[in-house]
Amino acid sequence: MPNHVPLRSLLLLSLIQKRFLKTSASPSSFKVQYLIDSCGLPSQLALSTYQNLQLDKKNLPNAYSVLQVDSNLKPKFDFFTENGFVGQLLPQLILSNPSVLRRALDSQIKPCFELLNSLLGCKENLVVALKRASWLLTVNLKVVIQPNVDLLIKEGLPLDRVAKLILWQPRAVLQKMDRMVYALHALKSMGLDVEDNIFIHALRVRIQLPETTWKKKIEGMKSFQWSEEEILGAFKRSPPILALSEKKIRSLMDFFINTMELERQNIIACPLFLGYSIDKRVRPRYNVIKVLKSKKLIRRDKKMTTLLTINEKNFLTNYVHRYVDVVPGLLELYMGNGKTKKKDS
Repeated sequence: MPNHVPLRSLLLLSLIQKRFLKTSASPSSFKVQYLIDSCGLPSQLALSTYQNLQLDKKNLPNAYSVLQVDSNLKPKFDFFTENGFVGQLLPQLILSNPSVLRRALDSQIKPCFELLNSLLGCKENLVVALKRASWLLTVNLKVVIQPNVDLLIKEGLPLDRVAKLILWQPRAVLQKMDRMVYALHALKSMGLDVEDNIFIHALRVRIQLPETTWKKKIEGMKSFQWSEEEILGAFKRSPPILALSEKKIRSLMDFFINTMELERQNIIACPLFLGYSIDKRVRPRYNVIKVLKSKKLIRRDKKMTTLLTINEKNFLTNYVHRYVDVVPGLLELYMGNGKTKKKDS
């Protein structure tokens, strides 16, 4: 390696290595301008990046060979830009996975782009997937991604669902083959059809849970007096419930049963309830409906389970904004900022 590594290469390596250390409060305008010109950073972001990045000299032994700007980096930057990584997307990609610039353009990066683009259907989806999981570009394509994709298609998962799985849970196609096989078998043994819309949602959850964790989740749900049959039935209708923490489920179950006085079967019938936020959705709606019922503005037999499921816009329109003049403080109560006030006579 030459005794003197070009300054622009050192700065790029500092981005790639992601070593965030304190630096001088008076950055060189040349260095900041280089970040703007070479990496596409807006001026404010370039200044902030310079102030928070400093090269760790212990990581310099291969700096010159790795960071040949014209022969190594520029072709990769050009390729990324041509494929949708423009503006801030390019530096964000590099910072999220610096090792991508150490991968060969022709034998690694391009084949990954081609495979993902063929599955996802357009560059826009490709950009979304790589923003969520930039390491899709640096794994062994033939050993990891391709076998899992081939298996999913062989097992009958429609191609558009494979694309959605990669978009929503890219980590799924990076699992070891035996884990993917096990997850598929487990879901099919529950009676889930690979062509059902719910299948990929169930796969997203099942593949990320080792068997020991899965069993703990089941036992945790049993502590709420759910049978295993009820738990698996709820999972098949709303797979994310088994990805929730026991603390969240316990908090919601307590509120549903002890405060709202819902029957256990109401929750089992609509496990989606367990995915709601107690502070942003459940409690505010309950507080509003309780007030409206107490003032006889809505029927007392209005089912709370129905009111939990309607979308935010409809709830605000039909149960908050409609009554704000009749019930002062109702909007504040819903927003969690106060209590209802007595209306002046």
